[in-house]
Amino acid sequence: MMTSATQNPLAARTPDSAHRTGCITLVRHGRPALSRKCWLTSEGYRDWWRRYDLGGLQAGQTPPPELVEAARKADAIFVSTLPRAQETARAVADGRDIVMDAIFVEAPLPPPHTPSWFKMPPRLWGVTARIWWHLFNHNDGQESRREAEQRADRAAQLLIEEAEQGADVLVLAHGYFNHMIGRKLKAYGWRLTLDQGFKYWCQRRFEKH
Repeated sequence: MMTSATQNPLAARTPDSAHRTGCITLVRHGRPALSRKCWLTSEGYRDWWRRYDLGGLQAGQTPPPELVEAARKADAIFVSTLPRAQETARAVADGRDIVMDAIFVEAPLPPPHTPSWFKMPPRLWGVTARIWWHLFNHNDGQESRREAEQRADRAAQLLIEEAEQGADVLVLAHGYFNHMIGRKLKAYGWRLTLDQGFKYWCQRRFEKH
C-alpha cells in the first residue's frame, strides 16, 4: 500500500530495532518500457524524457531474488513518485506499506540547444545533458545542480534519521539521484558495504562506521 511521506514508516518496528542503527539501501528502478532505439533532435529528446517520466516498466521483468529479500527485511521502504519507481516498488514489496516522496525523483536532464539537423540516440543525449547540467549548470529553468545537491542532502538526512531509529531502510528510485544521495551519505560517515552498481534493479547499501 502506498502512503504519503508524512506517515511514519517505523510504526511496525520491533522494540529491539531501536537499539541499533539500521542500514540504508539505494535501488535503481527496473528497466523502463520506453525504447532508446531512436535518433532525436534536442527538442525530440525533451519530449522523449517527458514520456520517459510518465511511463512505467517494460513488461515481463522479474526482480532479482536478493532485492525481493531485501524488501522483505526492510523496516521502511521509500519510493520516488515517478511511475517507473512505483512499479518497481510494487514488483518487489509484496503489498508492504510504502512511503512515496518526491524528494527521491531523478535530477533533471534538459539537453543543450542544438540545430534541428543534429541528432543522437537517447543514451548519448542523457550523457550530454548530464554533463551540461553538472559542469555548466544548464537547467532550462528546471532544478539546478545546486538545488539538486540540496535536495540530495535533505534526502540523505531523512534516511539517516530513519536508520538511526533502528530501521533498515530501502529506497526505490533513480540512478543519478541515488548516486547523489550516496555521496551525501559518505560525507556523513556512512560506508558503502554492498555495491551492485547503477544498473536496473541494482542495490547499493550503506552502513554507519
